[in-house]
Amino acid sequence: MVKAKTAYVCSDCGAEYSKWQGQCASCGAWNTIKEFKIAPLVPGSDAASRRNQDRLGFAGTLTSKVQKLCDVSLEEHQRYTTTFSEFDRVLGGGIIPGAAMIIGGHPGAGKSTLLLQTVCRLSKSYNILYVTGEESLQQVAMRANRLGLDTSSLNVVSETSIENISSFIEETKPQILVIDSIQVMHLSYIQSAPGSVSQVRESAAMLTRIAKTRGIACFIVGHVTKDGTLAGPKVLEHCVDCSILLEGDSNSKFRTLRCQKNRFGAVNEIGVFAMTDRGMREVSNPSAIFLNRSENISSGSCVMVIWEGTRPLLIELQALADSTQNPNPRRLTVGTDSNRLNMLLAVLHRHAGIQMYDQDVFINVVGGVKVEETSADLPLLCALISSYRDRPIPRDTICFGEIGLSGEIRPVPSGQERIAEAAKHGFTRAIVPKDNAPHKTVPNMQIVPVTSISQIVDLI
Repeated sequence: MVKAKTAYVCSDCGAEYSKWQGQCASCGAWNTIKEFKIAPLVPGSDAASRRNQDRLGFAGTLTSKVQKLCDVSLEEHQRYTTTFSEFDRVLGGGIIPGAAMIIGGHPGAGKSTLLLQTVCRLSKSYNILYVTGEESLQQVAMRANRLGLDTSSLNVVSETSIENISSFIEETKPQILVIDSIQVMHLSYIQSAPGSVSQVRESAAMLTRIAKTRGIACFIVGHVTKDGTLAGPKVLEHCVDCSILLEGDSNSKFRTLRCQKNRFGAVNEIGVFAMTDRGMREVSNPSAIFLNRSENISSGSCVMVIWEGTRPLLIELQALADSTQNPNPRRLTVGTDSNRLNMLLAVLHRHAGIQMYDQDVFINVVGGVKVEETSADLPLLCALISSYRDRPIPRDTICFGEIGLSGEIRPVPSGQERIAEAAKHGFTRAIVPKDNAPHKTVPNMQIVPVTSISQIVDLI
């Protein structure tokens, strides 16, 4: 009998090693290297293994041939709509047949609820198979009944074996497949427990292969770690076509569906949903939600325009600078990068003469949105200076721009569209980088072009 080989795989970056070690040399993470059993190619029971591979679609399902790239058909696949315009936006226009998509999120974020609502709506027009491994069929039926969904046409099965699931696929021939979740799925010829690196890796690879060979749109639900990244090896995200993360605070009813990888659409596209007692409801105008501001004008608040995927969003950013006697003042950020805050504080000291070594600094992005682009630099400093000087910024003012280490204010992409979005919501004044200032006057909008942070201090 051929002995199974053993490899060691980093669960963060997917790097492989021949023996265990405490730190991954590729990504620098500690204690992330897990043992991985590699099934032998020709085991003693190779006949049974070949039967499994035939049934899963690995043998003889496709006949490939070499051809010229110019001869490849450019005809686009007909997409399936999810019936949620925000969900379609994140996917790049709808569901692609044969695409493998993974949806991750914290427990209780609403992953299963969103997918159950989607497939129940689509089951009238498409053949769908919903595979639940974490819940019983009665639990799924109770949730669907509570949400008021029509389940008369939806095929469901409770199963965790990939081999058995492939048999159900051959039997029902679905157009859309939902796997909830990948962490409980397993293959019989892998000896490790479900949820391990080897099981998650091989199960996802086989489900992706099934989706490609049979033209099935496959949704895979995945868990996330405590730092918000998808659980399992990094290669799990590499083998799928679309990786989506459902984010949201448990204390807030709003959820953001963010696309981190998409082979068929824009990356970093987000959709906004509200969790209600009747399930997930899409928010068609997210800027109006994030701009639900207080009537009282207070210092330390600034509205910024960020660019997410293919559209601008108006979001309020708050800053608080409070004097402290602590020799090590606190620097806390929620929704932004803390390292970038430290860099901007150094730029503010060096080029504007404002010292905050005796101030605790707190930054918060309202609505639970995570801002990663550099256009938030200028609003962050405006809110910080406003709080430090106790000078409120007018409610009708928005700003955006990137700040360099020499104190200059750099332009950001899609400046004209950001200004137009602000004007649509009734803002009348925009502080923008000089290179982003429009050449033509914008109706009912005063444009204030700036080139350095010293101008910002004078304006505030």
